[in-house]
Amino acid sequence: MKLYRRGPHTVFDLKYHIVWTTKYKKPILTGRLGVQVRDLIREICDTHSVQILRGHISKEHIHIFVSVPPQLSVARLVQYLKGKTSRKIMQDNPKLNKQFWGRHFWSR
Repeated sequence: MKLYRRGPHTVFDLKYHIVWTTKYKKPILTGRLGVQVRDLIREICDTHSVQILRGHISKEHIHIFVSVPPQLSVARLVQYLKGKTSRKIMQDNPKLNKQFWGRHFWSR
């Protein structure tokens, strides 16, 4: 029973491996930008009580293995992760607007 997480009325063990890439597979997630994305993902997961079990940020894609509470769907988690990181990155780095036109940083 040590592997399970507990909620007020639930005992659960929901784990998901999520992978997503940058638009056009551009190798942009290096250096300061990669660290910024990592910190944003950690912050978003903390606010929604998602545990990151493993994670890796490559030049053009991100892998995370997470444990998600049952009240949060995987689609909603991915929406939070991709939406908030994309918005913050585009605000902080205006020169990326020419590379990622249409305000889309992540691929579908």
